[in-house]
Order: sequence, then C-alpha cells, then structure tokens
Amino acid sequence: MSVQSCLALMTVTVAVCMDLMQEKVDNGWILAAWVLGLGYQIGAGGGPGIARFLAGAALPLLLLYILFRFRMLGAGDIKLLSAVGGFMSVSAVCWCIFFSFLFGAALSAAILVTCGDFSRRLRYFSRYFHNYFQTGRIVPYRKSGRQPEHIHFSVPVFLSVLLYAGGVY
Repeated sequence: MSVQSCLALMTVTVAVCMDLMQEKVDNGWILAAWVLGLGYQIGAGGGPGIARFLAGAALPLLLLYILFRFRMLGAGDIKLLSAVGGFMSVSAVCWCIFFSFLFGAALSAAILVTCGDFSRRLRYFSRYFHNYFQTGRIVPYRKSGRQPEHIHFSVPVFLSVLLYAGGVY
C-alpha cells in the first residue's frame, strides 16, 4: 500500500470514529488532513503538487455543492471527501465520490428495507421537491434529531477509500 493510500485511509478512519462518536467530524481534523495532503503532494511532486492538491480537494466541493445547498449532504461529509481528495488524483477522487454514493445507496436501501419505510421515504422525497418547485424555498431535507434513515456518510466514504487503498481505482 502506498504512502498516499495510507494517509487517505488514516484521514477517513479517524473521521469515521469522530462521526460515529460525536455525530460530526471536527473541522480541526479536516484542516490537518488538508495540510497533510498539501504537504504530501508537494513532497511527491514539487510545485506541480500544489495544483494536484487543489484539484483533488476542490472537486468534491464543486461537484457536491448542490447537495449541500438542498441540505441532502452535510458540509462535513463534503469536507471529508475534499480532505481525502487532496491525496488523490482528479480521476481517483471522482471514483471515490462515485463509490461513496454507491455504498451510501446500498446502506440506505438496507436501512429502508429493514425499517419497512420505503414508500414513506419516497413520498417524503417527492413532496420535498414538489414544495421546492412550488415555493422556490430551500429548506433542510433532513429531518432534525436522530432518525432511523439517517446514515453517517463517513462510513461509505471509508469503504470507498478502502477500495482506493486496495488498488481498485
């Protein structure tokens, strides 16, 4: 396993532990991961490493902003993908996002099947967008408090980074 993979895996492992224990990933950890990613990229590639870091770290912010805007994905989840992306190439961070959403969908489907609320969640989803198109107002998608359908998205990100560390992408 490369140093790059180890650093990305370490970043997401600590983040998952924080998320599961504290319900959030500390911004200090994200900042440390960004600094570490920048340092790694500069050490591995010199000056061009700065551009590689910026591309990998900025891509999740740009691609996932709309999900944050509709409060479908938390800022911490996007920042975690950005921090991990700082260690990766642009294509690798795209795959990381793809597999994170794939694992997230599988986890969500498993929760919906076990809770038996699939039709209720589908109605909630359609009502949410219907209300948005009717009023033009963006309100948080997630219901407040602990809900059985809420997942810690850091877990799917962790699984995706495991694939990266294993050389799948």
